[in-house]
Amino acid sequence: MIVAVASGKGGVGKTTVATNLACVAARAGRSVAFLDCDVEEPNGAIFLKPRIEEDRAVCRLVPRVDLDQCDGCGECERMCRFSAIVAVKGGVETFPELCRSCGGCQLVCPQGAIREEPREIGRLQIGRSRRVPFVQGVLNVGQAMSPPVIRAVKRAAPPADVTIIDCPPGASCPVIAAVRGADCVLLVAEPTPFGLADLRIAVETVRSLALALGVVINRADIGDDSVRRYCDEEDIPVLAEIPDVRAVAEAYARGVLAAEVSEHCRQGFERLLGELVSPAAEAAQ
Repeated sequence: MIVAVASGKGGVGKTTVATNLACVAARAGRSVAFLDCDVEEPNGAIFLKPRIEEDRAVCRLVPRVDLDQCDGCGECERMCRFSAIVAVKGGVETFPELCRSCGGCQLVCPQGAIREEPREIGRLQIGRSRRVPFVQGVLNVGQAMSPPVIRAVKRAAPPADVTIIDCPPGASCPVIAAVRGADCVLLVAEPTPFGLADLRIAVETVRSLALALGVVINRADIGDDSVRRYCDEEDIPVLAEIPDVRAVAEAYARGVLAAEVSEHCRQGFERLLGELVSPAAEAAQ
């Protein structure tokens, strides 16, 4: 069972839900893997506190031009749809930040002046948090393209009964890279006008990928019932409602899991895990 935990915006409790789900699944005796794919700002480690055992570079291929061979014909520029390589007087200029690593410029160069070389864009870190294997990606500062790092995290996932993916917030390309292949997408939202607006966009994105989805309403007692009414109208299951509890907020500020300080929260996350895993078990039968 692969569960992707996502949200239409940041700061609504996505990582809180993901890390606590991993915790209660491990407590229940299931094999669990936690993948932090929020590579621009991974913070699952703050709560799971893993011991990192492996740290390696994530690279992607970018063009390098031998100007002694290049005759400035411009075939590479005509091939590239992202302006990552541009013909100029005396040769070409490359812009690695725009490159999609398709290799097309190398293929069309009649002089054979272009070759691809690896360029580090981030780090892949693999470790363990007690009984939970832990994988996270860290995008290098200044890099604009996070999907290659996200895909590296997912490729490094160990086999497990339950895999929890902490996704980037929003509804752009990094989110799609993170949720693709999941059995279920769990959208975390707050019951506010902004929360509802962002949830609508996230729901449209997940539905466009034809993935099963459910909603968790975090801080459910601080706003109105608009998110609940929207989910009812759209036939989206609300799988859990998490109240705004001071003790949990204080634990969060210390980097402590809610399931470890509140019996009520632990039971709530156990019920949520059951809601997610039971349909998969029934389908397998």
